Order: sequence, then C-alpha cells, then structure tokens
Amino acid sequence: MARGRGGPDTEQRRRAHALGLSAETFAAWYLRLTGWRILKRRYKTKAGEIDLIAKRRKTVVFVEVKARKTRRAAFEAVTPASQKRISRAARIFVAEHPKAGFFTLRFDVIVIRPWALPERIENAFEAWE
Repeated sequence: MARGRGGPDTEQRRRAHALGLSAETFAAWYLRLTGWRILKRRYKTKAGEIDLIAKRRKTVVFVEVKARKTRRAAFEAVTPASQKRISRAARIFVAEHPKAGFFTLRFDVIVIRPWALPERIENAFEAWE
C-alpha cells in the first residue's frame, strides 16, 4: 500500500520536528538563564544549519541541540557528518561576521532529556577542515 500525503511517516516527522523546535527553545532559555546572549536561532546556510549561536564575554558557541532519552543517545546523534556540516556553517557565519573571529569559538552540544535539566557539553567536538 502506497503512503500518500499525511500518512504515518509524515505525522511522525511532524512530531519529531515539533519536539526539536521545543528542545531548541528550552535550550535557548537555559543559555539565557546562565548568562549567554542568543545571536542566532536556526542559522541556515548552504552548508547546513546551526541550532543556536550564542555569545558570552569573549566566547561564541555554536550549539547543536539534541532531544533524546539518554545522554549517550544524544551524543551518538552528533555524527561526524553533522559535525562537518556544523563546522562549515560556522565558517560561513564567521565570514559573514568578521568580528566573531576575534572571539574564542567553540562547539557545544545541549542534551534535552525528559524530566531533566538541560545538560551542556562544552567543546563537544573540534572544527573540521
């Protein structure tokens, strides 16, 4: 049986997208409450998307937000391919905002789990060439 519009897969994708958006909102509030200023949300480039870009003092972080049941599952979801995509998008951001190059640049992951405070993993990965 062929699946048409609005089938089970579409509904599942819609739910996953909504969960991702709410996780990003939760992560943004968490960052704000811990002293970070959100520069960009869902920053899109031809190379890919960065969930959040935030700044505090002399540090700019490129944040990947993962909503998973466990910390391990969230960390495993940040694959080498997604790290490359985020790194490329970060390079585009720095090229578009040259002053950012004078800041410490870092790649963090924020894990959103059910019934738990967000967990920020600083320097979760290094930039790819």
